[in-house]
Amino acid sequence: MQNISIHESADVQTKSIGSGTTIWQSVVVLSDAKIGCDVNICAHCFIENDVSIGDRTTIKSGVYVWNGVHLGNDVFVGPNVTFTNDKFPRSKKYPDTFSKTIIEDGASIGGGAVLLPGVTVGSGAMVGAGAVVTKSVPPNAIVYGSPARITGYVQAEYSSEDDGEDVTVEGYSVKPPKNIGVSGVTVHRFKSAQDMRGELSVGEFPKDIPFEAKRYFLVFNVPSEKTRGEHAHYKCHQFLICVKGSCAVVADDGYSRSEVQLNSPHMGIYLPPMTWGIQYKYSQDAVLLVFASHTYDSEDYIRDYSKFLQIVRSN
Repeated sequence: MQNISIHESADVQTKSIGSGTTIWQSVVVLSDAKIGCDVNICAHCFIENDVSIGDRTTIKSGVYVWNGVHLGNDVFVGPNVTFTNDKFPRSKKYPDTFSKTIIEDGASIGGGAVLLPGVTVGSGAMVGAGAVVTKSVPPNAIVYGSPARITGYVQAEYSSEDDGEDVTVEGYSVKPPKNIGVSGVTVHRFKSAQDMRGELSVGEFPKDIPFEAKRYFLVFNVPSEKTRGEHAHYKCHQFLICVKGSCAVVADDGYSRSEVQLNSPHMGIYLPPMTWGIQYKYSQDAVLLVFASHTYDSEDYIRDYSKFLQIVRSN
């Protein structure tokens, strides 16, 4: 063990500690814990046996890391965060196995947050201070509150559909498709007409919607706190229109991420293959219409974000 700093008041029983790690005052670490390189464990923490802590992770003061908690690389754990590992705790009664709580690479947990047993906090996610996390948090999501709910996504810059100059198409004034900074993803405004009889919005395949559709589906009656999508496709193109109400769409190409608010039947967003798509912030009356270029095929879905990143970056 090289360049390891352990304060004289700490009780560190494990030998599995990476180089560059610092352990401060009054920390207790049991014998089977595994601690990576360049880790910083601040004062008055307790690390139990079935615990792994990845490289460059920071654990601030007053955190107890119980059996079954596994922290990835570059994780930040704020002061007085509470991990739990038993759904039905009783004094002097122990489960056969403790629930696994996994904090993936690059995630941050704000001070005073409480994490219930068995949750996973996805890579890059941020948990707000004081949040009570009762369910797993998707990669890059921002959550807070009790119970914690998704309120945004990290580095998902909002893209206004009103940017750009109008152009005239077939006598209609419309805006050209707008690139939102995510590879191949574009926001479209459709031709529309309005008179005393009501309003009409129209688009053609593939002139306005850039593929021939073989399938459509509708998403509605979604509780406001729920998140849909959270997958990518190998081959399928998708085009989303919120024909009633509103919802937010996050598009991610593995390098850049952007968020668009769909709040008009006159606009839609095109998601090409190999785009990670998320829909959330549904209004109570939202109805989302999705056109797809392919019939349903479960093999065309990528549902694991880490797998999606591996595929994108390997290509």
